[in-house]
Amino acid sequence: MIEETLFEAEEKMEKAVSVGKEDFASIRTGRAHPSLFNKILVDYYGAPTPINQVASFHVADARMITVHPYDKSSMAAVERAIRDSDLGVNPSNDGQVIRVVLPQLTEERRKEYIKLAREKAEGIRVSIRNIRRHAKETLEKLVHDGEVGEDEAGRAEKQLETLTKNHVDQVDELLKHKEAELLEV
Repeated sequence: MIEETLFEAEEKMEKAVSVGKEDFASIRTGRAHPSLFNKILVDYYGAPTPINQVASFHVADARMITVHPYDKSSMAAVERAIRDSDLGVNPSNDGQVIRVVLPQLTEERRKEYIKLAREKAEGIRVSIRNIRRHAKETLEKLVHDGEVGEDEAGRAEKQLETLTKNHVDQVDELLKHKEAELLEV
């Protein structure tokens, strides 16, 4: 029962870190990268559809991405979705492809992105701690119900603390890497 609780907690913590990686990838740095578009939804025939399901991306250079919609009739919807996103870009459309030129990041904008990254990291840490709290409550309930001994539960709680620390350290490392990337000129 203890192993199941620890395994479930570890799986959930891994998932929280993986969601965090995706969130960090969607924060824009100075370089063009297709993952910037991961959170954008296109109104495709009345249904909100992830942009990567209706178009392909090609990084032309460090600050330009070309977007190739699979269906040419969806060109305007894709362009509108990119324009309305929080990327702060104005895409241009030549009838065949959509060009997205990413403006140079200002110092102020970089600081905003760092602040956003720190907020996201704190949110991930909170969810990891919530997972720990839930697992700890489960262990305490097992002791209270007499299914396991207090010594076993104590060892399991130490393992849980180690798991939590490892995952929080992973989040801190991701944040440190993202901040360094954002401060690069």
